[in-house]
Amino acid sequence: MPDLNHTPRPRLRRRRRPWVFALCAALVAAGALGTAFAFTSVNDTQDVLVVSRDVKRGEAIEAGDLAVVRVSVDPALTPVAGSQKAELEGSRAAVDLWAGTLLTKEAVTDSLVPGEGESLVGISLTPGQMPSEQLYSGDVVRIVTTPGDQGEVTEKDPVTVEAVVVGVSRVEETGETVVDVSVPEADAADLAARAATGRVALVLDARER
Repeated sequence: MPDLNHTPRPRLRRRRRPWVFALCAALVAAGALGTAFAFTSVNDTQDVLVVSRDVKRGEAIEAGDLAVVRVSVDPALTPVAGSQKAELEGSRAAVDLWAGTLLTKEAVTDSLVPGEGESLVGISLTPGQMPSEQLYSGDVVRIVTTPGDQGEVTEKDPVTVEAVVVGVSRVEETGETVVDVSVPEADAADLAARAATGRVALVLDARER
């Protein structure tokens, strides 16, 4: 016979743990942020210029050398707007331009270096022949002839040549720095001959003009 005194036990309700709700809320929030970021990224794009084929430094930029693309650009960069494509035709490349790279304002110039009446001379210098201060394009410097191998110093003023820095590159194998300077054509041969002896030093003059 069935036990009439036996009553069924009520079903226990499973308690949901608080961390479950927190996890769900975090996942929903993360999804919303991801969607917002994607939306912002898409709407933050802009038309900029990229180099479509290599252009050597000093060469004129032609219409086919540049292309317009729409990308999201890092605020730290200074790309040229795509709307300026026609304006840049005929300008000169201030540096070597490589296909596939963004075109920046600093990479384009309206003038050639060296200009008319000027010559470009490369001078290889050790750390002891130049200041430790970083050199920049446009710095006014003096190339000074230093004493000979015996260290003799005369009472005459050392020969100096005023120049303007055009470019700076470091030779990792030797630790030397090659400084390209622009000088008047009349001084170029003499400066090149002196620089070839290695007995020169570079002096950086005041940048405040």
